[in-house]
Amino acid sequence: HVQLVESGGGSAQAGGSLRLSCVASGFTHDRYSMGWFRQPSWNKREGVAARHYDGRTSYSPSLMGRFTISRESGKNTVHLQMNSLIPEDTGVYYCAGDRTYGAWYMESQYTYWDRGTQVTVS
Repeated sequence: HVQLVESGGGSAQAGGSLRLSCVASGFTHDRYSMGWFRQPSWNKREGVAARHYDGRTSYSPSLMGRFTISRESGKNTVHLQMNSLIPEDTGVYYCAGDRTYGAWYMESQYTYWDRGTQVTVS
């Protein structure tokens, strides 16, 4: 079965950086996309970034280029490098994976999710 295991996160000062990593296992094909979502305590979950199976990347426009999603070559590991952090980046971050057919930022596109990790920026 598919499993996603996330690591990283924690606390950072405004202006600092954090990196999240997500290791995927159990996919029987390589045509899957990986997405990052986040949910602040005061709002619904939102799409942050995605790395599509063909190598393309997508980002929420609200990030203003501060985050970068990447995949380790030859590995089922996706990273989210978060720079120039602001307090509004605080929330629970989730890694998601699936073969997507629609908008990457829609939760319904992903079947598999990790349990999430807290990111706090102060």
